[in-house]
Amino acid sequence: MASSLIVVESPAKVKTIKKFLGQNFQVMASVGHVKDLPKSSLGIDIEKDFSPTYQVMEAKRKVLSEIKRAANQSEDIYLAPDPDREGEAIAWHIAEEIGLDKKPIYRVLFNDLTKSTVISALENPTRLDFNKYEAQQTRRILDRLVGYQISPILWDKVKRGLSAGRVQSVAVRIICDREEEIKNFVSVEYWNLTAVLTGQTPHPFEARLTRIDGKKAKLSNEEQVNALLEILKETPYVVNKIDKKEVKRQPPAPFTTSKLQQEASRWFRFSAKKTMSVAQKLYEGIDLGKEGSVGLITYMRTDSVRISDDALKAVRNYIGENYAPEYLPSKGRIFKTSDRAQDAHEAIRPSSMAYRPQDIRPHLTDDQFKLYQLIWNRFVASQMNPVVSAQTTIDIAAHNCMFRAQGSTMIFPGFSILYSEKKEESAEDENGLNEKTLPLVTEGECLHLQTLRPEQKFTQPPPRFSEASLVRELEENGIGRPSTYATILSTIQERDYVTMQEGKFHPTELGMLITELLVKNFPRILNIEFTASLETQLDQIEEGTQNRLAALKNFYDSFKGELDEAKTHMRNVKKEAEPTDLVCEKCGKPMVKKWGKNGMFLACSGYPECKNTSNLAGREKEKPKETDIACNLCGRKMVVKSGKFGPFLGCPAYPECKNILNFTVDENGLIKVTPVTDDEEMVCEKCGAKMVKKRGRFGSFWGCSGYPACDHIVKIRGSGGAARKNEPVEIAPDVVCPNCGKPMIIRSGRFGKFLGCSGYPECKTIVNMKKSAALAAKPKTD
Repeated sequence: MASSLIVVESPAKVKTIKKFLGQNFQVMASVGHVKDLPKSSLGIDIEKDFSPTYQVMEAKRKVLSEIKRAANQSEDIYLAPDPDREGEAIAWHIAEEIGLDKKPIYRVLFNDLTKSTVISALENPTRLDFNKYEAQQTRRILDRLVGYQISPILWDKVKRGLSAGRVQSVAVRIICDREEEIKNFVSVEYWNLTAVLTGQTPHPFEARLTRIDGKKAKLSNEEQVNALLEILKETPYVVNKIDKKEVKRQPPAPFTTSKLQQEASRWFRFSAKKTMSVAQKLYEGIDLGKEGSVGLITYMRTDSVRISDDALKAVRNYIGENYAPEYLPSKGRIFKTSDRAQDAHEAIRPSSMAYRPQDIRPHLTDDQFKLYQLIWNRFVASQMNPVVSAQTTIDIAAHNCMFRAQGSTMIFPGFSILYSEKKEESAEDENGLNEKTLPLVTEGECLHLQTLRPEQKFTQPPPRFSEASLVRELEENGIGRPSTYATILSTIQERDYVTMQEGKFHPTELGMLITELLVKNFPRILNIEFTASLETQLDQIEEGTQNRLAALKNFYDSFKGELDEAKTHMRNVKKEAEPTDLVCEKCGKPMVKKWGKNGMFLACSGYPECKNTSNLAGREKEKPKETDIACNLCGRKMVVKSGKFGPFLGCPAYPECKNILNFTVDENGLIKVTPVTDDEEMVCEKCGAKMVKKRGRFGSFWGCSGYPACDHIVKIRGSGGAARKNEPVEIAPDVVCPNCGKPMIIRSGRFGKFLGCSGYPECKTIVNMKKSAALAAKPKTD
């Protein structure tokens, strides 16, 4: 029977760790968290120092029961969840269930899953870290206070199912703020001017205009450019200055979590979530055949660039054995970790230099190989010598202008033979010049102008965020931590606050609305600096320099006031109805924009009498087109609208003026009111005025042009009314009305063709077409 129990977080680690240990150790997995706050209630007793109420998760009851049974049969218990705050919380919850005072309970931390690391950790166990647990609890309580108290307000004011997150909402705000920048951006015209020159050799090269009269060149329109071209075409071009220098480009540090997510996104289009999933498997262990399961990389949630002395020695030995001597620096390179970093773990690196990517390729999936090779190459490159290049800058004087040409020549490739960072977007140097090889020239030499090439440009708005650039933005602003970036990015998409289009984040209308409401009513929660300060306080709690209760009280005192204000004064979007120019196809009243459980939709302003609604998509872009045709009732310019029966001309003063007209478009695209098509001009039977063809909610009709003084109308056949005497009708041969004896007419209705009495509306007899033969055989007579 095993005398010691090791509890890890993931089942994948069990197989890897068992391989290193003997029969005296039993290895079990908690499969993540075993306890959490209740889902159905806040779970935080605010009056009792924000005391949390943790419950055993229903899905983990069996797992926890098996762990407790094994613990009762073991002498020593080693808790080895992941070496971060979440892992510490898991360890504490398991320890509480087992009983902290019953048996020796140790905390062990595995930075990587190699035999030497695992055995060393077990030989040098530590105690549970209460400060780290306090930091995790504080974060969990803060998130619960924000999410569970703001979300119900959003349900009441906007729609059910919405949620707010302390960190995720700030990420959405960053995306929305960028969208506003793009929306409000005013593009400005500017021009670049490039001179193509030759010296003593026929090899042409390019030089960009950089200065005019000693100041930075600014050409804002074509007139300025043309005036300058006239001068520069006839002026001599003289080499004013040549500057040559050797430039060294140092290698990047090994990966942190955010940098790994950014590079995997740029190189492979991996999402942050996918990157972490693949990295997790590489960390927990890959089956390498005879060797069994081996953890290939160190812990993948870290913000440190530090590496151990053993790892530094191993990688330097590898470089010395596999590359020319000039690639190995005289001493190892130590990278400085950011002041914001927790520095609890090493950088992400291969756990051993014994497993080269190409050697273990058959045991890895394509995604695993790509990520492992990326991590391997960056780690090895980080300890190589820098790239060395000779950079040449040539300044050329012409009249009152200065042109500049830049070029470089590689002297030593250094670490670039193995790794180079992929740029997210193509970039030029500060003068907009691409590096090129330049011909040999001398100061004072007169150059020959081949051509001047002006190029019109327009300033561009800031780009939308990709996953890589958003992670960088979050990291630079101190928002979130390595373990949360992937969750943040996936959560804001799942909640439909943002969408990913062509690799860029776009805020949805819902995301923009929620951000606007939260910024106005909870300015601190949505403040980037405030959110970053909370992350700093969590770090201080972990370090033991800050008190959990003090941090929570300081936060909640102001937050409670914002909650009370928002419940009363937050804009109630549910009750709002934004007017539109669209018309209800059922009753003719204006449509309005409203928010519902599925987002924005169109609803009839005549509700509840008319309950017509429609999808906003497809109709929201409809804008009434103004015409030169005057409304014959009120004189306003008629506009083109769409209804159930197609486009028509409507008065823009609706509902005050309800005049509508039919129209046609001639060969020149001009709108014309539909003329009367009857053989004789139709006149109103009541007042003698001209009748005009119109369209209403029940179809087309003839209406008196004297409206509203005379409101006489006549229905048009096919639109629900009687046929006019001048309109052609189709008479059913030999069939007469069985009630009055008049001829029957073939008509069309919602269920197809039928026979109707020509004496309508005095006689409203209708007959099914199938019975027409019987009527023809036995006509009814008076």
